[in-house]
Amino acid sequence: MPRFMANVEVQAMKDNYGFAVEVPLEMEEAERSARELLKTEGFGVLTEIDMRQTLKEKLGIDFRPYRILGACNPQLAQRALSVEPGIGLLLPCNVVLEPGREGHTLVRFMEPIAALGLVANDKVAAVAREASQKLHRVAQQLGAVSRHA
Repeated sequence: MPRFMANVEVQAMKDNYGFAVEVPLEMEEAERSARELLKTEGFGVLTEIDMRQTLKEKLGIDFRPYRILGACNPQLAQRALSVEPGIGLLLPCNVVLEPGREGHTLVRFMEPIAALGLVANDKVAAVAREASQKLHRVAQQLGAVSRHA
């Protein structure tokens, strides 16, 4: 794992399937910052799911704001797909935004090492480690950016 600045806490999630950072930004601002930082690490957002809207439309349920961004780094995806064609089942790397404490947003990141670790392939594991490092940098920088906003 990369080293982080001490003032930014990136926490592993239960079962190590992801990690998260809570930032003192409203969701729209946190999402905008997350997208910009993902871009600096070579990720684009391929898919967007507004779970609040989907659950309202499909089930008539009022749900809290909850957005899922499907982030993809094309270079890393191509490397993984070239050695393991079925790896697309485990892509893209999801980033979830939801309200945290008042005025804060919880930003969760899928842990590529856990997801891609389902495949017993050393070349895929190398891609997973690189993707993990990049996403951890995004989380750390998101925490740092929000403290200077």
